[in-house]
Amino acid sequence: MKLVFLAAGLLALDQWSKWLVMTKMVEGESIPLVDSVFFLTYVRNPGAAFGMLPYKTAFFVAVTLAVLVGIVLFLRRMPEGKVLLKTGLALQVGGAVGNLIDRIRFGHVIDFFDFRVWPVFNVADIGIVIGVGILFIELLRSDRPREEPEDPGGQETPSEN
Repeated sequence: MKLVFLAAGLLALDQWSKWLVMTKMVEGESIPLVDSVFFLTYVRNPGAAFGMLPYKTAFFVAVTLAVLVGIVLFLRRMPEGKVLLKTGLALQVGGAVGNLIDRIRFGHVIDFFDFRVWPVFNVADIGIVIGVGILFIELLRSDRPREEPEDPGGQETPSEN
């Protein structure tokens, strides 16, 4: 249940921040927050990451829905105790739904965080990237060979004859 709140919280923050940008700024407006480093810039992104495949909205909606179904099915089958992995997936769900809502409502995604050396992005993108990072870390951890526990007495166990 905590994961649902995490995904919903990210989604709410994403949609609220986009609403603020759309109601307080005009498209293309850029407000410097940290001089020459960080800006709020209102951008409508009709594509995917880095603006790839612009105006392929139906494709992105279909892919997002398929990914969401896959994540939900995966989460339902995951054993208890995989809290970090589930957290990463919940962040991905919240972010994916946030951008999906934009694509369905507007045909594009609202972006506004601008470091000028990277494409403009939004809160949903942050959730997705952090979620993927957590997933990556968990996959690396699960690939490590597990060490056998040592015999506390340091002696070999006698073999049976």
